[in-house]
Amino acid sequence: MIDTERIKAIIEEQFQGTDLFLVGIKQNTANEIEITVDSDTSVDIDTCASLTRKINEAFDREEEDFSLTVMSAGIGQPLVLPRQYMKMIGKEVEVVLKDGTKITATLKDFADDTLLLSYTEKVAVEGKKRKVTTEVERSISRSDIKTTKEYLSFK
Repeated sequence: MIDTERIKAIIEEQFQGTDLFLVGIKQNTANEIEITVDSDTSVDIDTCASLTRKINEAFDREEEDFSLTVMSAGIGQPLVLPRQYMKMIGKEVEVVLKDGTKITATLKDFADDTLLLSYTEKVAVEGKKRKVTTEVERSISRSDIKTTKEYLSFK
């Protein structure tokens, strides 16, 4: 099995002085390695290709056979690191709570592992027949969340 700590060190050295960061490394028993990277701005294909070359150069294929995939954290993938949440402030996210509740909202802030979300909700008001749309701000701890993803509207 390939040493993922060694891969992690290579990535950290390669990303030194940039806004790029490692999101995660997955490795299975067939020695298929999947590396997910992100950035405070954007990750391009050249960055992924360069990192792939650097990692391949560090290991002897004659000694250890492995499959390597380097990819950027894409739209639709759950946010994992606090740094990814920080990047999403001011943007729309889809949050699925552990109880199954789904909320589409603007991420207003992220601090102390807590999201501050802003969204509209229809609320029953006493004395009115119809529900009234109101703006809601709600703080939710990451520990209560199953997944958070960037929300894309196709309207």
